[in-house]
Amino acid sequence: MRRRNPIKSSDPRRVTEEAVAEVRAVYAELEANPPERNCTLQTECCRFHLTGRTPVLTKGEAFTAAKAVRAAGRRELPKRDDGACPLLHPLTSRCMIYEGRPFGCRTHFCDAAGGPYTRKEVSDHIRRLEEIDERLGGDGGRDITVAIRDALEEIR
Repeated sequence: MRRRNPIKSSDPRRVTEEAVAEVRAVYAELEANPPERNCTLQTECCRFHLTGRTPVLTKGEAFTAAKAVRAAGRRELPKRDDGACPLLHPLTSRCMIYEGRPFGCRTHFCDAAGGPYTRKEVSDHIRRLEEIDERLGGDGGRDITVAIRDALEEIR
């Protein structure tokens, strides 16, 4: 079991902002050289009951997503009873935080889009997200809904 060494700071907001900036840098690097994909925006990958897969987020990713939720004018995640991602807009079927979407969503585990990125394509990015998580005292990857709800509470 890895020992967590959370950052201790007198300014938790600064620590959160720095972590979000680091996560966004990881996302930007991924976007700069993406493998070829053919996403048709059918949002099947956002319907977890269909794919059997639910993205997991590190603490830094959860903060990044929570900030995007707030920027979208929401104070909390919508509740979903249909097995879909809570970030999938119920009327438009589009991601409410597309620019802030988590790493798992960016790496297209959707078979229709070309399947998941290979481990070689994303291992450095994953390692960096895990390092950020460890510095924040996170618990590793957590279910998207739980992780974002906890982050929304923490950044109040």
